[in-house]
Amino acid sequence: MRFLQPFSNPHRWRVAAACLAAAAVVPAALAATPAELLAGYAKEAGAAPNPDRGQSLFNSRHGREWSCAACHGAVPTAPGRHAATGKPIAALAPAFNPERFTDAAKTDKWFRRNCNDVMGRECTAAEKADVLGWLMTLKP
Repeated sequence: MRFLQPFSNPHRWRVAAACLAAAAVVPAALAATPAELLAGYAKEAGAAPNPDRGQSLFNSRHGREWSCAACHGAVPTAPGRHAATGKPIAALAPAFNPERFTDAAKTDKWFRRNCNDVMGRECTAAEKADVLGWLMTLKP
């Protein structure tokens, strides 16, 4: 019973349990599927995604120099090129690139950076859901 002595205080048991629970959840929070991310954005928006609106948002300029399509192509099923640097960009549609939209943190960073480039602001949850909803309709 000597090995339990450091946890004789009930508060320490709770802290240890919370740490173990957090450690188990962190990797799961980062891994995702496009459908899970879409569901999260739709829930946050409080509305179902509208793929037609997502396609329009993707292909339109919003008072800025670029649209999403400027780098990814009007139908982002093939590799694209960054409009300014020429750097290759892998296909964006999940059916054509299984690595896309599988990490919540990377996806949030991608939306934050690209929405700022295209619209000069962060996308709303509804806009994210609409764009991802449209991208998920693109099939080989």
